[in-house]
Amino acid sequence: MAEATLRGVTKRFGDTVAVDDMTLTVGDGEFLVLLGPTGAGKTTTLRLFAGLDMPDAGTVEIAGQDVTVELPAVRDVAFVFQQYSLYPHLSVYDNLAFPLRAPGRRMGRKAIRKRVTEIAEMLRIGHKLGSRATELSGGEMQRVSIGRALVRAPNLFLMDEPLSSLDARLRDDLRVELKRIQRDLGATIVYVTHDQLEAITLADRIGILDHGRLIQIGPPQEVYERPASIYAAQRLGSPPINIVSAGSLGLPPPPARAVQAGIRPEDITVAAGAGFPASVLTVEHLGVETVAVLDVGGQTVHAFLDAHAGVEPGAETTFSIRPGAAVWFDADGVRVDARVDARVDGGAQRKLAGGAADVR
Repeated sequence: MAEATLRGVTKRFGDTVAVDDMTLTVGDGEFLVLLGPTGAGKTTTLRLFAGLDMPDAGTVEIAGQDVTVELPAVRDVAFVFQQYSLYPHLSVYDNLAFPLRAPGRRMGRKAIRKRVTEIAEMLRIGHKLGSRATELSGGEMQRVSIGRALVRAPNLFLMDEPLSSLDARLRDDLRVELKRIQRDLGATIVYVTHDQLEAITLADRIGILDHGRLIQIGPPQEVYERPASIYAAQRLGSPPINIVSAGSLGLPPPPARAVQAGIRPEDITVAAGAGFPASVLTVEHLGVETVAVLDVGGQTVHAFLDAHAGVEPGAETTFSIRPGAAVWFDADGVRVDARVDARVDGGAQRKLAGGAADVR
């Protein structure tokens, strides 16, 4: 496996800037997840690493080599697409073996069988090697698709929402399998998703994208607790972070420049006796979690409820906020934080929220 880097890369399609001056380094053996909505530039970023798209500016490096103008075959990367992309007339074994039979590899029959068997067992589809691809379930087909990338042991794995077409149970199962395999192999993976649960559970680091710009990158907990902007804060968390005016909800005096505050639902305690008044709009029972939607002075606020809180829709209640829970933002939606201000000048901090972010 290998380190991979985009340096100042820009990619345009006509008047649309799909990737905007992006600098991004993926460490050797790292599982990096790029998170963002449709149109954020996630897939184009993968295609630039793969060589399926060429940058208009900047360079692409893989394993310490400048591969900006090299063809995909030279880069030694494996791309797993959202759709299964299997050969329907071939068996599972032959689908897995197909990349190893390329003329440039010259692997013998025994070596191919050994590698295919190892990967099939790792993916828990060893008993399906004799089956045709058309005889498999959706989850099994995606395992084969992932396996066809794994057999090659490339420098870099690129995965474009590979679990999005599966049902919830299969996604959960394969997510666990994929992280286990990545750790076992020490694989370098760039994984694209719009699903925050996938991002949080899979990633060593998460990169937040917005219209081709890298807004923030860091470990999942860091991005969750110290988002660089309101946009980044809203990418993680369900229900999403509450964004309210800085002087509301009984919050302490805000720091200079702060005009908005972010409060996570888990930091709000409802019906705790003393506190600030609120009206209960709805109560949502989500299995192991219960969420109350509150009206606080005309602002809608989500809060997690204790299982035995006994709060009902239409009731009047009280709430309190955990001290120190607020994340403060300025008029441009950039986080106001004394620790950040101490080491990042104002222009660089604003660049984190509105432009490219250097990541190493």
